[in-house]
Formats: sequence, C-alpha cells, structure tokens
Amino acid sequence: MAESDAGTPSTPAEFESKYFEYNGVRLPPFCRGKMEEIANFSLRSSDIWIVTYPKSGTSLLQEVVYLVSQGVDPDEIGLMNIDEQLPVLEYPQPGLDIIQELTSPRLIKSHLPYRFLPTALHNGESKMIYMARNPKDLVVSYYQFHRSLRTMSYRGTFQEFCRRFMNDKLGYGSWFEHVQEFWEHRMDSNLLFLKYEDMYKDLATLVEQLARFLGVSCDKAQLETMVENCHQLIEQCSNSEALSICRESLHWGMTKRPLGPSRLVPC
Repeated sequence: MAESDAGTPSTPAEFESKYFEYNGVRLPPFCRGKMEEIANFSLRSSDIWIVTYPKSGTSLLQEVVYLVSQGVDPDEIGLMNIDEQLPVLEYPQPGLDIIQELTSPRLIKSHLPYRFLPTALHNGESKMIYMARNPKDLVVSYYQFHRSLRTMSYRGTFQEFCRRFMNDKLGYGSWFEHVQEFWEHRMDSNLLFLKYEDMYKDLATLVEQLARFLGVSCDKAQLETMVENCHQLIEQCSNSEALSICRESLHWGMTKRPLGPSRLVPC
C-alpha cells in the first residue's frame, strides 16, 4: 500500500485536531455542521442503506448488494463505478442535496453510528444492511488507511494505533459501541445484520438472506446462479491489486489526487 508524501510526521496533538467530537463520538471533520441535517434526512420506502464501521468490507458488500438487488452480473458491475451508484451520506461529495434528488431506488452508504443515522431509519421507513468485521483484521486495514491519508499523516506505530482504537480515539468512535448498537436492533424488521467473514464461510446463506430481506423473488436455480455470480465477484475483488484508498482519501482528506479503478478490495 502506497504511503502519503513524507513531510513532517503528525504529533499526537496534530493528529487529535483532525477530528471533532459530536455527542461524545469522534467524527471526521467533514461531518461538522451537518449532523442535524443528516438526522432529518428524508427517506423513501424503496431506499436500501448499507452501514458499516470503516474498513469492514464496505466495498465488497456494496457490490454484492448491487448484484442481488439489481439482478446484474459481475462483468457488468466491473464496467461500472459502483461508488457513484452508492454515495456515502456524510461525505462532502456528492453532498446531501444531490443524494436527496437521486432517482429511486436509492442505494446509500454510511459509517455513522446507529444513533446518528436519519431518524426515519430508526422508525423503519427504509431497509438497512449492517456488516460487522472481526476487529483484529479491521484494525490492520484501518491502520494502513491512516498511514496513507495525506491529511492525517499518521506516523505512529501499529501498537500506538491499536491503543487509539481500543480507547475510542479514531474517526466514527468506538468499534465496540458501533457494532453493539446495531446488534441490539438486529431483530428490527428493517435491519439485516451480517458478518464479513460469512462472505467466505457461507456465501450461499448470506446471499439467500439478502435476497429474502430485499424482497428479490428467485427459484432455486436462479438463487444458485446468483450465488455463483457473487462468488465470481468476490474472487475478482480479492484478486485485484487496486485498493479503495485513493477514493476514500479524496473524501476524508478532500485532496486532489487521481481516483483508482472501480474494482475494489474490502474497505
């Protein structure tokens, strides 16, 4: 993974200043001033929301969800920029106004904790898919991500980063609280709670759960084809050398750097 330009390493104080605190949770700077607007964001019954803590396999999940919900094949997805099809609610681009005007059905992503999501989601007005990932794997990916971010310029050791992770000193707050909040709502009719590892351990069951949750009608043969297409999609993602760092860095750091190809590995 490529690191950002050398420059002066961030001091602890400089790194702390990269975030702002909202109701006791550290959030990236681009969330500042828009949390009330996010809470009041208007939903549609046809919306599909994908929510994760950062580096939980978001990019892979979004492609599987898109494949299942839209009935497309992996080769077709490979020619698309899926990130443009599934904007992130709190990112500065494309922005809340543009997301609000997208045609239905909208597929929207977020990394926000459950309590900060639009109130209408809490009231069951749209379907929401949450994916959790083993924190031991997640923290490695999150560390590498921070090392690559030009605006963060994180130069601490992995051990120091782990301490930050354990003490809720990173963007989007505590992983433990993030997962716990969604786990407590796993029985809600509009929430499907998934585990990243099941994509590799039991993909057929995961795809069947997704299809049922999204109301996609399919017989046994169609389901088997869908599972095979998802297998192919995951292999394409896993074998790719391209990373999603460039695209996420653009949003987190608001820096001007070229975007990578649309084929992604888990982020």
